[in-house]
Amino acid sequence: MFLLKKILTALVLPPAGPLLLAALGLLLIRRRPRLGRTLAWSGLVLLWLLATPAVTKPMLAAIEDIPPLDPARAKSAQAIVVLGGGSYFAAPEYGGDTVSRWSLERIRYAARLQRETGLPLLVTGGAPLGGVAEGRSMQAALEKDFGVKVRWVEEASADTRENARLSAPLLREAGIRRVLLVTHAWHMQRALGEFSAAGLEAVAAPTGYETTGPLTALDILPGPGGLWAGRIALNEWLGRLVQRVTSP
Repeated sequence: MFLLKKILTALVLPPAGPLLLAALGLLLIRRRPRLGRTLAWSGLVLLWLLATPAVTKPMLAAIEDIPPLDPARAKSAQAIVVLGGGSYFAAPEYGGDTVSRWSLERIRYAARLQRETGLPLLVTGGAPLGGVAEGRSMQAALEKDFGVKVRWVEEASADTRENARLSAPLLREAGIRRVLLVTHAWHMQRALGEFSAAGLEAVAAPTGYETTGPLTALDILPGPGGLWAGRIALNEWLGRLVQRVTSP
């Protein structure tokens, strides 16, 4: 199910989504010339726009709508929960699977919070694509590279909803109800919803803001950075829609 969800998402999001739309237009252009040309040009224009930072950075900024953690709010928390952000598979310099860039950004901030607050840490993330579970890789990096002890490791989850549902029992068993939740700013709104549904009070501790810098003249031209920002923004909007439809 996880792999099927990822394949369908990849086919909808750029660059595949607009390219498939353009390809459909080309297939129809002989039988339905007007419709075919419309679809083909629409796909190409959409791809251009979704690869242009001047378009996609504001899209991403709109979902980075939760401010950084207020230290005063951290005082009432009982633990820190860090969501996995993927794996760096078969990393040659590390001798095997380790944390991805996104996971690394999250655990770096979590390590700082742990030193500042002294709160116990929970890391959550499974291995839906095989290899070492994200939770285990995060634990190893936190303890070996940051010198921060991890108390709980959840290593069976495949997505954000499962992060919350499988972490909640571990925390409740320890009498914990209120946590600092660490994930990327663009992912935080959806993560908060899942942890609330799992019965935990989560205080947002976002990191990895992607749209803090100003737009430049080069941002009117399409490029890989713009395409990445557009893909992330659309993926989160799609995730929020699915969350609303499937929430009990």
